[in-house]
Amino acid sequence: MPAATDSDLSETELLAALRWLIEAGADEAIDETSVDRFAGSERARALAAAPVPAPAPIAALMEMEPAATPRAPVTPQRNPSARAAAAAARNLAELEAALRDFDGCPLKYTATNLVFADGNPEARVMLVGEAPGAEEDRMGKPFVGLSGQLLDRMLATIGLDRSSVYITNVLFWRPPGNRQPTPAELAACLPFVERHIELVAPDLLVLLGAASTRALLARTEGITRLRGRWFTFESAGMPRPVPALPTYHPAFLLRQPAQKREAWRDLLSISEALTKIKDGSFIVKS
Repeated sequence: MPAATDSDLSETELLAALRWLIEAGADEAIDETSVDRFAGSERARALAAAPVPAPAPIAALMEMEPAATPRAPVTPQRNPSARAAAAAARNLAELEAALRDFDGCPLKYTATNLVFADGNPEARVMLVGEAPGAEEDRMGKPFVGLSGQLLDRMLATIGLDRSSVYITNVLFWRPPGNRQPTPAELAACLPFVERHIELVAPDLLVLLGAASTRALLARTEGITRLRGRWFTFESAGMPRPVPALPTYHPAFLLRQPAQKREAWRDLLSISEALTKIKDGSFIVKS
């Protein structure tokens, strides 16, 4: 039976096929034009059927120049350890430059852009999410897709926006197909995330989702059990601990809108904490 062509499929079937490809992570074009795989197969069959030329005489082979010695593959120069590279950064510009030079995370070679941060580095509130998505990868900024639009609306309910918060992720490059980060990827980026927080020195941290919560608080519980509870983030390069509140990631809320009620409670807790931190009356009781 001949294979179905695009003209044989209905618009609904074509949209379903496209949706399946996107959900499978095939959301980036490799080239501007499609490749005719059947033409390639016909050419391969033609080459296989072609007569094989007779081998050259041994004497002729001996007179041929020797082949050039193959060159060893060039490997990228390894940077110092991630912790040393991060610690050497004296400001955010140097930290971003260190990340661009860092080759210890393989995601760098599959992503389009480094996604460093967005917002106001002088802000009192620093939000740390999980990893860039497709839109973030294209634009080089965190939370610019659908989850970012929801995050903007959530912040607006307590009088905050991108001029009054600072946003980053625990991974600086997009995992292929938006898959879950691996422990090795998180470990590679963690020293840069910790130094990021040290340099911004916010009044409080908001940890969006399980990945950032587990990485920065070293907790093993799920986000459902941790959200809404205040913890402290401590680092050797900070003069004081920083209050940290885990909450749901906006992408999770898009899939589970019923949980927005709990996220609203977390937003009210953030607003209240900002007021108490300002007058010195905020105490973390985790």
